[in-house]
Amino acid sequence: MNQLPELPEKDLPPGRHQLLKEHLMTEIRQEEQAPVRKRNPWLRPALTAAAVATVAAVTFTVLPSSGETGPRVTTAAAVLEDAALAAGKTTGYDKVRDDQFTYVESRVSLVRVKDGKRIVVPLYRREAWLSVDGSSDGLVRDETDPKDVRMPGFTKGDGYPIPYAGYNHLKSLPADPKAMYDWLRESSRHTLYIVMGGTKGGVIERNQAMLLSAGQMMEDGIMPSAQAAALFRAVARIPGVTVVEDAVDALGRHGVGVAREDGKEPFRMEWIFDKKTHQLLGQRKTLTRDFGGLKKGTVFSDSATVRRAVVDKAGQRP
Repeated sequence: MNQLPELPEKDLPPGRHQLLKEHLMTEIRQEEQAPVRKRNPWLRPALTAAAVATVAAVTFTVLPSSGETGPRVTTAAAVLEDAALAAGKTTGYDKVRDDQFTYVESRVSLVRVKDGKRIVVPLYRREAWLSVDGSSDGLVRDETDPKDVRMPGFTKGDGYPIPYAGYNHLKSLPADPKAMYDWLRESSRHTLYIVMGGTKGGVIERNQAMLLSAGQMMEDGIMPSAQAAALFRAVARIPGVTVVEDAVDALGRHGVGVAREDGKEPFRMEWIFDKKTHQLLGQRKTLTRDFGGLKKGTVFSDSATVRRAVVDKAGQRP
């Protein structure tokens, strides 16, 4: 009998082993949880062949890395794994002193209440400084307010509020995805209430609160590379997170996104990533139905990150 030629082996790119492993483990868990039913034995060969074909297709499309060519089905897990791999290679903030401040410049648009009416504030510049060790106050400066807003600093002894984006606090978070997921799950009980569109709000699902907390930390501060990688992989474990193949941030930059809709309140959250660098470009919060006098589809919070840096004092620009 003629033997089929052996296919050449090819190493998986870094990180893809873990992504494929988690995907297969999810399939196994779902199969174990499925109710056992009697089947017609004559149908088993056909079903087995279909299952093998499906697994082969999934394996084929997930394996290529972002630097390779070939067919690939984009999934939220793949997008977040690319972001985790990119974050793990970031070395620009390795030498940060306790007496310094993280700096984040962004462009933001919000729904605010003015003269009793809800209005969409056009895109404006926002800058935030946070104390690295939390021993000093930071500040927020934006074009819509003539006065700087003080940002209280918090140290470990104070007990960190949730969420808090101080650098040393973020560095103390788990670097393991499973542990980071557990931490997000526990801490998100403090962020279950969200205001949508100025004054009216509601209580959201725990899974949505996990994504919200993670987004706020990424938006307001600089997360160390190990914790950022763990955070992206933890978010990939949250049920209901889907991919947005052509996402656009507040500055009009096109990328790929992940999103999740809440099951309790009309709240959709989206993260937008650069397709080449896999850096997080921005975040968006949208209404999924009419709410509080605002129409379905209204973006009540839109932000795009322009630059991040570490500076010596609050108010200093890089």
